[in-house]
Amino acid sequence: MLTMTKLFFLSSCNWLSKSLKCPTLTTIATAFVLTGWSPLNAQIQAVASPSSRCLFCHGKVDFVKRWQDGRIDSLFVDVRLLDVSVHSRWNCTDCHSTVTTLPHAPVLERVDCSRCHFSGNPSGAPQGELYDQYRHSVHGRAVATGNRKAPICQDCHGGHNVHRRTDEANPLGHKRVATTCGRCHTEAYAEFRLSVHGTQLESGNRDAPSCINCHGEHDIRPPDDPESAVTTRNVMNTCSACHASEALKESYGVRTVQVETYKGSYHGIAVKFGQNRAASCASCHGHHDILPSSDPKSRIHPANIPATCGSCHPGANANYARGRIHIDAASKDAGIIYYVASFFKYLTIGTLIVLIINIILDLRRRLLTRRVHKS
Repeated sequence: MLTMTKLFFLSSCNWLSKSLKCPTLTTIATAFVLTGWSPLNAQIQAVASPSSRCLFCHGKVDFVKRWQDGRIDSLFVDVRLLDVSVHSRWNCTDCHSTVTTLPHAPVLERVDCSRCHFSGNPSGAPQGELYDQYRHSVHGRAVATGNRKAPICQDCHGGHNVHRRTDEANPLGHKRVATTCGRCHTEAYAEFRLSVHGTQLESGNRDAPSCINCHGEHDIRPPDDPESAVTTRNVMNTCSACHASEALKESYGVRTVQVETYKGSYHGIAVKFGQNRAASCASCHGHHDILPSSDPKSRIHPANIPATCGSCHPGANANYARGRIHIDAASKDAGIIYYVASFFKYLTIGTLIVLIINIILDLRRRLLTRRVHKS
């Protein structure tokens, strides 16, 4: 039975066929109608696409889930966010793959991003070892133990509003990543945003470090993990990525001598040989609350050095602040220390030379004596 829409479609094609003197057009239109195709069917198919069926409920602003404990979660999905995300070409069920029937289960399983983001995936999704790194991270291991508060991919990258890394709207963009991490790590973020790093980051300085520059991205480990970038043994290398950089030295006048002088210090040598109780960069400068030494709140401000040193050396007094720190004994800037160090260096070299000459002369004398006895 032909509907009014199909009759209108056929009559329109017939009129156009006569106007163009092309009877084939009527034949083709009749074939489309008899095989079930019509403009109305196409519209119905479009409306009935998987995402459209989901948005029939989730497209309503007041669509919520009321839990027994009184919590109310919004289930509204703003289609405008979907349209500008990197996943705009996918259907809802491509991610929510456990939804196979409607109505679906009251509580859905978490989205598994690794369905697409794996090495060699045919969809062109960013791949690599990122998901495996996440599984072994402090976040991934917490999720594996059933911690529902531990972050999953969507908590950092976004759910329906995933953006490219270079997009300013990306919550993991260089300037925004600290805010994203701060949603969970509130105390650390409160300290960081006032630190020398945080204020530079907020001012738009792209050379300023954010959370991921120190802690890593998908492979974040707890500080007491030997593989953590901020554990005592590794934090020096993490800090030196910037503070030993010649490029940053030229741009900002950052002194790079601190890294080498620390390596040669008692603290640096102790850490190198596995003494995790020895002082690292963070022990003196702080973790998230790093401030320039000129700031009265800084741990390394002269007025605060006795307290900072006293955290490891009980009884530290004002004399601790009188000495110079991060001294390069090989530089004349070290003053008397340079000359004392140079004296002992040349004294040691001279002593060794005299010792070697003495050994050579003694061997020569012994050889000559042996030849005389043989003759």
